[in-house]
Amino acid sequence: MARKIVVTSGKGGVGKTTVCANLGIALAKRSHRVLLVDLDLGLNNLDVVMGVENKIVYDLVDVVECRCRAQQAIVQDENEPTLYTLSSCHTARRQVTPDAVNKVINRLSDSFEYIFIDCPAGIDVGFRRAVNCADEAIVVVTPHLSSVRDADKTVGYLKDCMTYVGVVVNRVRGDLIADGEMLSAFEVFSLLGGTPLGIVPENDDINVCDNMYRTNKPFELLADNLVCGTKKMYDCVSTFRGIFGKLKRRLKRHK
Repeated sequence: MARKIVVTSGKGGVGKTTVCANLGIALAKRSHRVLLVDLDLGLNNLDVVMGVENKIVYDLVDVVECRCRAQQAIVQDENEPTLYTLSSCHTARRQVTPDAVNKVINRLSDSFEYIFIDCPAGIDVGFRRAVNCADEAIVVVTPHLSSVRDADKTVGYLKDCMTYVGVVVNRVRGDLIADGEMLSAFEVFSLLGGTPLGIVPENDDINVCDNMYRTNKPFELLADNLVCGTKKMYDCVSTFRGIFGKLKRRLKRHK
């Protein structure tokens, strides 16, 4: 039986889908069987992030409306054979109910060790539909006050209905933290109160599909923490400390 984990955020644009994809890849590299499910109906792009958009024949709504079997709708990853994606559609032909989606997820649960559900941002109908399918949650947040404020509401809601709520602080800039211009990830963890799960630095390469399959230390640590319950965090700041760190900070500002 798979661990069913919803990946969500209080605010859009914080890199939730990218975190979901990279975490799935990190676990698949360890030979875990992983399914990524896109439940952001209407605004779905998980298939694009994973580079499988041209392989989609059936999607989640086709399964719900009985046009295909669940196993026919999942797409195997080219690089990681134990990683699969279940896409959603841009326009559902009728309202997709939480119970209908839950039945699809449960049908696939025995075939995987981890099922990650990419959830719409916010706490509206789409959020509740995704949460209904999961037992655990990962909240993705950036170290900006608006993101932290929205994530706090999300964490508070999830604590009442999930067995585990992990927090990933994404797009962390060590140079700004060293200069006192950005909240540190540990300050964000303290403010939100969820279980610290991982720290991901600001890095354009992380968002590029071809680069996601290379060694990616932040997500390796994140996968360790999720599987083993450890709390090993990526250090975004140490390289910007001291005399040479100060020089690096100046150079980064002028890029």
